[in-house]
Amino acid sequence: MSRISDFFKNRSRPAFIAYIVAGDPDEETSVALARQLIENGADILELGLAFSDPVADGPTIQRAGGRALAAGATPDQLFAIVRKIRAFSQVPIVIMTYYNPVYRRGVSRFYDEGRSAGADGILVVDLPHEEAGEAIAVAKRTGLDQVFLVAPTTSESRIREIAQVGTGYLYLVSLLGVTGARQNVSQDVPALIAKVRKHSSLPLCIGFGISRPEHAKAVANAGADGVIIGSAIVDIIEKNLAGREAMLRAAGEFARHIAGALE
Repeated sequence: MSRISDFFKNRSRPAFIAYIVAGDPDEETSVALARQLIENGADILELGLAFSDPVADGPTIQRAGGRALAAGATPDQLFAIVRKIRAFSQVPIVIMTYYNPVYRRGVSRFYDEGRSAGADGILVVDLPHEEAGEAIAVAKRTGLDQVFLVAPTTSESRIREIAQVGTGYLYLVSLLGVTGARQNVSQDVPALIAKVRKHSSLPLCIGFGISRPEHAKAVANAGADGVIIGSAIVDIIEKNLAGREAMLRAAGEFARHIAGALE
């Protein structure tokens, strides 16, 4: 059983899943941010691999990827960050990436290196389950969870298929469009959870647009097993690029507020 499965089996509240781009604004600050998020309530980390064409991401995460790439972000650095986090924490870590870097490195090599570094799962944003046979097989061999996205427009037949091959949890996209903080949580979240719940016993975690404690609480009250927050955290990083300590304090404070809302 993976760290992800262990967490959801034993959880006392919905999961707070925190996302940052690995290497934004640099390697050591990424590790320090991870520590702050974990120590202040993050249950699972999603580490994004910076990519030059992040079509699913909004401006906030696109800029974060650009900063990381300018600072020298690579898959090697991503794996190094995972290893450094493993030196102080056993929280589940999910690598979030586009398929191009995985394909270029080789699926087996990428997954083997991710597992060796200490990752627990991989979510390939632009890899549909119909084309993911190699990734699913390698994930099974390495013991990594293969996490898949479910969108509001995903048909029930596709949800059934995704539920049969996905492991760890399902990432439910709360709204159409790209990542980014929103003023309000989509009113369609309860219906989306209910639709997917009919076909899967995997934990259902909601992402896209969640940026405030009240958003997290509303999603939890709608029945989600986890709340995924990325852009709001990345926005804190961007606003504090001139002051590392202020950045870390703000990230920790934000994490405490989100975790508190989920209690």
